[in-house]
Amino acid sequence: LLVHGSGVAGWEAWELQRPLAADHRLVVPHRPGYPPNPPLEWNDFEVQARELAELIEPGTHVVGHSYGGVVSLLAAALVPERVASLTVIEPPAFDLVRGDPAVEQLVGEIAEVWADHDAPLRDRVLRFARALGVTQALPDPLPAEWEADFRAMFSERVPWEAKIPLDVLAHASFPTLVVSGGHSAAFDAVCDVLVDRLHAEGAVFRGRGHGVSTMAGPLNQRLRAFLGASRNRIDIDVP
Repeated sequence: LLVHGSGVAGWEAWELQRPLAADHRLVVPHRPGYPPNPPLEWNDFEVQARELAELIEPGTHVVGHSYGGVVSLLAAALVPERVASLTVIEPPAFDLVRGDPAVEQLVGEIAEVWADHDAPLRDRVLRFARALGVTQALPDPLPAEWEADFRAMFSERVPWEAKIPLDVLAHASFPTLVVSGGHSAAFDAVCDVLVDRLHAEGAVFRGRGHGVSTMAGPLNQRLRAFLGASRNRIDIDVP
């Protein structure tokens, strides 16, 4: 179950993970608010987590990137008995590390963009990308499908309001992998806490910043190893 982040939805976000279909059935939903779903004026991660939990069948490997990682953490905690493994790639679960100077700076920059409703959509996207350290070229005007995805992004409740149930996740039987792009002190702080508190495996893939999912070769290789080990463990442990 591949859960996309903000601004790019569905297979467009996970195109380079298609080779994983050789070993796994891939389910790639569009989160609420993103086309072809109807637009939303307000998009709450708690509601998304409940909807995502309904897609988690027994034995599901959940992989979430960015905002989708926050939703995945919340959803996995709702139905831990169904989850075979959980992988989160740079989730902006900044509530875990509030007070960290790098986190406070990034939260402040993103909050300004989210609050600037009167600014042109394209300008808001570019400012958000810069806050994440992403150099992104955008056409002007934006294609209609891009505009719809970006409007969905700015309808989302800010992720640092999410309360991640670490105790539930730490006591769950499934293994967790936490992936960082090694580019941001703020995201690294989140990843370090998750690795420590969830007794998770950690991995760092440098070179693409926050866009770790665009590193097809090394990321897919790491996912294959992790998902394979998780599946083998379950096959052994479950009579």
